[in-house]
Amino acid sequence: MRFPLLAVCVAFTTLSVGACTAAPDAVTPCAAAGDAAGASCVTATLPASAYVDASLAYFDTMDRRVTDAGFPAYADRVVRWEWPPWLLLTGYGREQMESGDLLLRLYPSIVEDRDCQFFDAAPFGRCRVTFVYDAHQGQGCPIYEEFSFDEAGDITFIEAWSDQPGLRPTSDDDPWGERADTPRLSTRVPGLGARDGLLDPEDPAFVQAAEGDADLAELRARMQDFFGTWSQALADAGDDLWSEGCGW
Repeated sequence: MRFPLLAVCVAFTTLSVGACTAAPDAVTPCAAAGDAAGASCVTATLPASAYVDASLAYFDTMDRRVTDAGFPAYADRVVRWEWPPWLLLTGYGREQMESGDLLLRLYPSIVEDRDCQFFDAAPFGRCRVTFVYDAHQGQGCPIYEEFSFDEAGDITFIEAWSDQPGLRPTSDDDPWGERADTPRLSTRVPGLGARDGLLDPEDPAFVQAAEGDADLAELRARMQDFFGTWSQALADAGDDLWSEGCGW
């Protein structure tokens, strides 16, 4: 994960794009899927700039130069999932995310090279940024990050990758992951396409989908014990976490 100090924060506080269904390889229409719909069933209801601004606001909370940053509009059960070498489920629920955003200021950074764009197919917000941490002598850590939203425009799912060869989900000929086979998790999670975008790991549709999708099964298990699994992931992280994730 990009933020080793989040252990303190928490203490105080592949893949194909699936259809909008309970199972990743089913073809049930979005309307029939109901509350089990995936993120690709959400239709953008706000101007494109609103999704870009929300994505940028997320990074403001981690940029020490922004002294008056408010919180983005998080959904009640917002999820942050960061692919290896980071620590997978690193945020769960609005309260934890907001508390973590505040306490991350104890590990100061600036967020440069911000390029956030809107796409009319979920995830609506997709960004490339570079984190520069005071503790790492100005070395940049490039990150590719995507933001899914509910119909009200609240962030429901944040998905991040190291923007490094072999780790990013995109390619030179598809730099923003517009192909149907882009290996992302957000469009395979049952519930993200419901009106409120609320995730429930105990929902039968989630349970069923997880039985046939190892990534969903991992997400579900970690949602059931967020603090325990996150703490263990941090303890298990090796010394190469930063060098591998940031390309140093």
